[in-house]
Amino acid sequence: MGVAIAEAALARGARVTIVAGRVEVPLPEAATVVRAERTAEMRDAVLAAVIDGAADALVMAAAVADFRPATTATSKLTRGDGLTLELEPTEDILAEVGGRARELVPRPVVVGFAAETGSLERAPEKLRRKGADLLVANDVSEAGSGFGTDTNRVVILGADGSRDELPLLSKREVADRLLDRVVALVDEHSTPEHTASRPTEAP
Repeated sequence: MGVAIAEAALARGARVTIVAGRVEVPLPEAATVVRAERTAEMRDAVLAAVIDGAADALVMAAAVADFRPATTATSKLTRGDGLTLELEPTEDILAEVGGRARELVPRPVVVGFAAETGSLERAPEKLRRKGADLLVANDVSEAGSGFGTDTNRVVILGADGSRDELPLLSKREVADRLLDRVVALVDEHSTPEHTASRPTEAP
């Protein structure tokens, strides 16, 4: 899905930076690719592109791990008496960017993804909690929707309360529908009316 969005953005003439972990499909050659194997590396790369690089929009289509081991071993572990694994939360990249982006002028458009199973009931709350402008939610247990397919069926939720339920489409068609919303928000964030009440400098 992320690659489809990148390709659709490139086709519209956008300059695209892809922050990529492990991917199973070829990345578009016209995009700038930043490799990030760990969540912390991805956070640093995203902040560099959006906060420091003054990107117009961030689309967080990657699914990163929510937890990581609290400690790492410096030598091989043996079976012995067993193992207790303690985990700690990883960085919440979307929430951090969503919060920091609101202090920038013009404010970049922040788009998150929510891969759910069985129900999308948690998606509106996630949209609010992450501080995103748009949230693309889908039920990955549904046939043809989510991972390992060329199609997807999503609901695009907006911070303004809008809800756009798309039928089953190709991922490229989903990407184009999403980018229509993103472009409209980029234009809105760039208007004098939108920026007049905001700080003139980033903190």
